[in-house]
Amino acid sequence: MARVLITTDYLRPGDEVDEYVRSAGLETRHAPMSGRRDPEELVAALAGIDAALVANEPLTADVLTRAPRLRVVVRTGVGYDSVDVEAATRLGISVSNLPGINANAVAEYTLGLLLAQARRLVDSATGVRAGGWPREDGHELRGATLGLVGYGAAARAVVPLAHAFGMHVVCTTGVPAHQREDGNGSVRFVPFPELLATSDYVSIHTALTDRTQGMFDASAFARMKTTAVLVNTARGAIVDEQALADAVRTGGIGGAALDVVTEEPLPSHSPLRGVGGITVYSHLAGQTAEARRAGGLAGAAELVAALRGQARFTVN
Repeated sequence: MARVLITTDYLRPGDEVDEYVRSAGLETRHAPMSGRRDPEELVAALAGIDAALVANEPLTADVLTRAPRLRVVVRTGVGYDSVDVEAATRLGISVSNLPGINANAVAEYTLGLLLAQARRLVDSATGVRAGGWPREDGHELRGATLGLVGYGAAARAVVPLAHAFGMHVVCTTGVPAHQREDGNGSVRFVPFPELLATSDYVSIHTALTDRTQGMFDASAFARMKTTAVLVNTARGAIVDEQALADAVRTGGIGGAALDVVTEEPLPSHSPLRGVGGITVYSHLAGQTAEARRAGGLAGAAELVAALRGQARFTVN
């Protein structure tokens, strides 16, 4: 009987995902990941495992090499930068993700961050909690320009929400023009420098790759409006955090709302700490009850299919 390791923290023994996997004739083992996990602990958890349903486990080449029975890895989300896909391919391990599985959740959360930043909601609530009564004004989203970096499922889901608030939407993407779902012309596609220069809010929705790592550096912030706000629900390493802290602290840009950071949880030595105008959240964009259920069930179905040689969403 093939053995399955489940590390996604919201999946539990006896839940519907567990029952689905067991009904396929597989044995399950749960080792929920919460925060950082020592590589040796992960290697131990993978001992005797044929397939893994994982969150953001750091499946490095070393870890994968030391899991000789492993044949399938499935991410219960979209990003798969935590998996060394090249090493997995070399070792004959199928790696899958779930494209678009949490797009609606991420889109709604993105608008939430825009509103929170525009209306200073966190500052207001924090001030009241401290005994004050902050009354600084904020800004309306209507009439502002939102720049989307990337045009995957989540970014596309943001577009109608932004339009409902009366925003103009521009986008920079590597997707060829003939493959874009452009919403009947409701999105204007522009080069990255133009997006930076014209957007009041810049929201990151691109994957973390060698090309996008650190793409928001000091030179990018220098192109942005001094009042502009950066929103990141993609991956932390797309942003040079020291450059961002410097830009906000010196007034180069207006602020930032970050759901993701390079090192999670946010370490005490992070340059983002203590910078007024930067709010860091705890990687919650895709974490709704609806998205979690969909991700768990879709991930389980993909894992079972992959073990049968019928993976639908393999990235390698």
